Amino acid sequence: MKLEEAIAQIKPLDSDAIAECQRRWDSIAHPLHSLGKLEDLLLQIAGVTKDATMHLGKKALVVMCADNGVVEEGVTQTGQEVTAIVAENFLQTRATASIMCKQTGADIYPVDIGIARDTCIINHKIMYGTKNMAKEQPMTREQAVEALEVGIHMVEELKEKGYGILATGEMGIGNTTTSSAIAAVILDKDVEEVTGRGAGLSSAGLNRKIEVIKQAIALHKPDKNDGVDVLAKVGGLDIAGMAGVFLGGAALGIPVIMDGIISSVAALVAATICPQAKDYMISSHVSKEPAGHMVLDALGKDPCLHADMCLGEGTGAVALFPMIDLACAVYQGMSTFDDNNIEEYEELV
Repeated sequence: MKLEEAIAQIKPLDSDAIAECQRRWDSIAHPLHSLGKLEDLLLQIAGVTKDATMHLGKKALVVMCADNGVVEEGVTQTGQEVTAIVAENFLQTRATASIMCKQTGADIYPVDIGIARDTCIINHKIMYGTKNMAKEQPMTREQAVEALEVGIHMVEELKEKGYGILATGEMGIGNTTTSSAIAAVILDKDVEEVTGRGAGLSSAGLNRKIEVIKQAIALHKPDKNDGVDVLAKVGGLDIAGMAGVFLGGAALGIPVIMDGIISSVAALVAATICPQAKDYMISSHVSKEPAGHMVLDALGKDPCLHADMCLGEGTGAVALFPMIDLACAVYQGMSTFDDNNIEEYEELV
């Protein structure tokens, strides 16, 4: 599915399914709304899937993996070679996200959308890493669109395989630099406000990172109202791929869970391209990175988990799967007020 076609298919959530889900929650023998965000999650999922039965099928984590040319500016603690090593570890249940997926009953699909060398993971490579945004545009507009369409394609493929809910993750050394740049542009914030230490930069390293982002924004002048332009000028292929997953989920009625700051920035890009897509995104947790709360606020999202996580890879998104499973179990299995001959609670104001 092409980007334009996906955008055209994104419609408002199904209000009838949401209302039916709310009636079910209100009918089961518990104080109204007492399960809080667990109830809210299923209301949103009902609207996304147009189905209040909550039979979601299989669940999966899609991990977009890509390298970023800006690493050569010294904005990271590790080298670019780490991207490929961790990406291939996903398939061997040796990375954090893959271990969490196994524990939660989710499958993992790591995608090589732009790693700097060839790998053994799913191959949708656009290019061998982006160019250094401090010196030249990371990718062309056409490459940014192609990366978005990789994400859309992954949702199409997984829906055909019976997956009903997806989590997003990434692996790409240097991607807190690209995500901070995107956040600064779209949120119209000073770079200092949105940029953190990533995977453990020193104070000097953080200052270097901030200056590099400022340099890239000044050089390329991305249009904050054009998500594709922002991706092409200061973004990364991993972020573009995840943004495509969010758009594909919205087009095809598949709920997609946001992870931390990088995934949330991808969601912000998707919402810039198609504002209606926000309704289809599920927030898992809030990152410790400075822009974490800012991006979620811009998306109108209230995270379920406050665990001080900032690893990435989709770890926070996968951590939400058990909560959704618990909510579905109660929703489907609990007896009703009628079953127990108990008078129903009333909505009091």
